[in-house]
Amino acid sequence: MSVNEILASPVRRRPTRGVVLRRRAVLISASALVIALGIYLPLTLLAPLGSTAARVLPFSAPDRVAASPALPSYGASAIGVIGYPEASASAGSTAPLPIASISKIVTSLVVLEAKPLSPGDSGPTITFTAADAALRAKYVALNGETKPMAAGSTISQLDLMRVTLVASANNYADALTGWAFGSRGAFQIAVTAWLGSHGLDHTTIVEPTGINPGNVSTAADLVEIGKLALANPVISQIVSTPTMTLAGVGTFANTNTLLGRLGVDGIKTGTLNGSSNLLFAARYDYAGHSVTVVGAVVGATDHQTVDATVTTLLAGVKAGFHVITLAKKGQPFANFTTAWSQKARAVSTKTASVLVWSNTPVTAVITALPATVGQNAASAGAVTFTAGGQSVRVPLALDHGLVDPGPWWRLGNPTLLLR
Repeated sequence: MSVNEILASPVRRRPTRGVVLRRRAVLISASALVIALGIYLPLTLLAPLGSTAARVLPFSAPDRVAASPALPSYGASAIGVIGYPEASASAGSTAPLPIASISKIVTSLVVLEAKPLSPGDSGPTITFTAADAALRAKYVALNGETKPMAAGSTISQLDLMRVTLVASANNYADALTGWAFGSRGAFQIAVTAWLGSHGLDHTTIVEPTGINPGNVSTAADLVEIGKLALANPVISQIVSTPTMTLAGVGTFANTNTLLGRLGVDGIKTGTLNGSSNLLFAARYDYAGHSVTVVGAVVGATDHQTVDATVTTLLAGVKAGFHVITLAKKGQPFANFTTAWSQKARAVSTKTASVLVWSNTPVTAVITALPATVGQNAASAGAVTFTAGGQSVRVPLALDHGLVDPGPWWRLGNPTLLLR
């Protein structure tokens, strides 16, 4: 090769170290970017979104007016409402007082424990003896209520109890226990055991009719006796009967003159030595919610006074109940706001109401489940309301489901996704 050829050929220079390092850096950066994107994109685009906690909304019960039923100032009185212990009230003497013919309710309950009857069953046929027939003269001499009873005549157990409770016939009550227990002593043992088994520690029954002032009870015990009477379907039906006609007895009316008025459907009167008493029950309906009131008034001067007292008392009790709406269908109880600002609500799935006495406190415990994308909207927790002894549970549902925020939000909010 000539000198000219050598001079004419290009000069190949080796890259400097800096150039090499720069090239390597670019390659590394590009590789890192590819690797980063290969990791970042799946992490952000496929990362689970997690759950969104609920913000529970405050609950306040509707305003209610306090009840003040008028209990009498004389004798002793008490009321109770089945299922509503907060409605119980009493006034007057707490000492046991003579209860007169209310005793026949206890007598009938004790007899049915020994000789049970099913609803619609008349029971065995009973033949009256000469001793039974003689009972009428005995109680007439004591100024007690009686009905005809002939020796050799027959009657069913159910009808014998009907005359005892509806007409308040003392001779029929005495004959009933004689048939069921055989002797006054056996009845005494049975009734004492029955009172003890039911915790009626302030009630004493020394004979089956109530003609003896030794048959005593407190107003509070009488309310419990009334509840037991209503719980027995045979007695409950009998004491709600206004009039009856039976062969050999005739037509007779219930001694409870309030029966069929003011919702009253029982239970038993009692009159002795100028004192009039009433063990009563009344039923009321409030837009599908029903209540049964049981009460006792002891020591009125006459039946007109006790009826007037009970009329006023029941009016106050009836007015003291209120139906309140706990939740309307679709009512929100919790809110949700996601990290990407989507909103949803936990709402009640149905309308619910409750019957409350007076100004009984009503509380709510709201349990709202965290919400997630794709969650079944029908399951978002529940709210449990409590009013006195009542508890009402209402399921909650999301008013709409949560949806994915999409790729642009995911790519722009890695810290919210990857925390």
